Amino acid sequence: MSDRRKTRRSRASVPHEVKAIREELVAFLDSSDSTGRVPGNAKCGVYVFYDYDGEPIYVGQTRERVRVRIRRHLTNQRTDAVAMNVLDPFEVAEVEIYPFYELEQPSPGENQTSYDARIRQTLAAAEYTVFQNVLRDSALGAVLNEADVADAAVIELPASHRGRIIPPDIYELRKHPDVRIARRASTVANLARVISERDVSPGLRRTLLTQARRIEKLARERLDEVIGEGERIPVERVEEE
Repeated sequence: MSDRRKTRRSRASVPHEVKAIREELVAFLDSSDSTGRVPGNAKCGVYVFYDYDGEPIYVGQTRERVRVRIRRHLTNQRTDAVAMNVLDPFEVAEVEIYPFYELEQPSPGENQTSYDARIRQTLAAAEYTVFQNVLRDSALGAVLNEADVADAAVIELPASHRGRIIPPDIYELRKHPDVRIARRASTVANLARVISERDVSPGLRRTLLTQARRIEKLARERLDEVIGEGERIPVERVEEE
């Protein structure tokens, strides 16, 4: 093999950690639910991303195939949320999928216009229902979505499929609060820079506030943990002249 081909292959390769996480993500998206179906293969669905505390951080819907949309978010294929520093894929530890198998194809006698309308209405109601549920369960009462989910009817959701997408060894490393505080600080700085350089929506400014609240919460918990282990904040020594 020529040196040029070796260099090209080296540049195309990804770090071991990234490769391991992508494999874990694929394993989750390929996994079956209690009925034997694969939610990741559903054409239409709603999904939720959770951080290392099990805190919901992002809600979305898709009709392009659930696995395709989730992979676009989490493998650095450009999405608005990632490009604008709203969502940091590093923070996502678990994914939950609500698959709508009944939307796979038109019902007998249903024309394309009616079918498209049924998809839009069902997914809008499902996303709104999930969004309200995660806001209620969130310790901060907020997620990172730039836009609010439009009001819709609350519906009964299908059984969800949730799983971790980070290998155990990497999970333990990334879960350390000091690592996550540093990462969140970088995300806040990047998002603040975007806001300072562009004419952005009020929703993006709210996301910045939510990110700041997230880092404040984690930093406070970390400080309490350290003090609880016996560490003390030093007292300033006054030198006599």
